[in-house]
Amino acid sequence: MQLWGVRFLKIVLAVVCITPVYAGEEAVRAALAKAMPSLTVDSIQGSEIPGVYEVVIGSKIVYVSSDGNYLLQGQLIDIAARKDLTEGRLSGARVKAVAGIAPEEMLIFTADQPKYKITIFTDIDCGYCRKLHREIDQYLARGISVHYLFYPRAGLGSESYDKAVSVWCANDRHAALTAAKSGQDPIKKTCDNPVKKHMALANTLGLSGTPMMVTEKGTIFAGYMPAEQLEKALAFE
Repeated sequence: MQLWGVRFLKIVLAVVCITPVYAGEEAVRAALAKAMPSLTVDSIQGSEIPGVYEVVIGSKIVYVSSDGNYLLQGQLIDIAARKDLTEGRLSGARVKAVAGIAPEEMLIFTADQPKYKITIFTDIDCGYCRKLHREIDQYLARGISVHYLFYPRAGLGSESYDKAVSVWCANDRHAALTAAKSGQDPIKKTCDNPVKKHMALANTLGLSGTPMMVTEKGTIFAGYMPAEQLEKALAFE
């Protein structure tokens, strides 16, 4: 959510300037619609704080006062329960967002005896992404199936982006990815591919680096994690 900083400050200023005509959910929806007409609001519902509504926008959550005048961005914590309520809700939103990518739009390494599934945003030229892939057999041996999505950090049109497209368009994607991760430049190819879709999802989830892992329950693990450590983390979820 921190990637939204500047953008949402502008929204907050616009929302504060609105004189509410409605109350409750209608006021919240009207305020957001006027402040940012292109914003797609997925749901609005009451939060644990009286007079404050939870607004889900993609895989992001903000809180808006019932009169539509004030917007809060951040984590809502239940002090007594010592529980991050926002993270719990965000996890569900992330699961839904990742589900928008069909299995045939991912590059999947499936464990022989799968116990867990992890979705990993990867950059072919990222050092820790390469380290993780060199150990792919260790993840598979522990029952962790790896679903790769591409996120070339250098952006569209970059060399890393072209490599991702070339890997996807290769006759044997798995072999092409493994070779590329070892430093071999893939044979340059183009075809219909989901790389831009992967990148859009990564931006929606607020990706700030690679590798980034998303569990089946929507928890995010940022950065490289050895297979043994990841297995323990997944078992603890």
